[in-house]
Amino acid sequence: MDDKDPVGDYIDETIKEYEEGERSRVFDSDMLRQPISVLEPRAPVVVEPQAPALEAVTIMQTERIGCVLVARAGKLKGIFTERDVLSQIVGKGIDPAKTAVRKVMTSDPESLRMTDSIAYALNKMSVGGYRHIPLVDKAGAAVGVISVKDIVNYVVDFFPREIMNLPTLPRGNYTQAREGA
Repeated sequence: MDDKDPVGDYIDETIKEYEEGERSRVFDSDMLRQPISVLEPRAPVVVEPQAPALEAVTIMQTERIGCVLVARAGKLKGIFTERDVLSQIVGKGIDPAKTAVRKVMTSDPESLRMTDSIAYALNKMSVGGYRHIPLVDKAGAAVGVISVKDIVNYVVDFFPREIMNLPTLPRGNYTQAREGA
């Protein structure tokens, strides 16, 4: 009688390969020294300073993004975020259709370059309370945006089994839809 179990052997080999691959992707401080470019930041969505704030909000809703960058002649002048909508427009008696985004944006935001480290981005976000940081080139032109979500997704990639395979909570008090969706 043959004691070979081809299915069991295949499963054992697959688990072994998976675990060896996991060990090769150890999360340590070197991972935070990687340049921001490894996060593959999204291209910036840019509006002109004179654009109505309502136009910027509409773009943010349509694109499902948390900010737009404000640039003039290719140079970054500001960032307009969901937080700006809440703190500068809502409840302030401002008509976003008639108000230029330059009047309600965050002017001269801190920015980084693609070559700056992830750790540096985390530091800026933590100290400054930012959820988005514009990325610029040497000339000051907007080339991307990095978000807290980008960094969280990067970290999650190092712990796919531990994070992505968690059982659902036993209580039914979690939402089925995205926040704000």
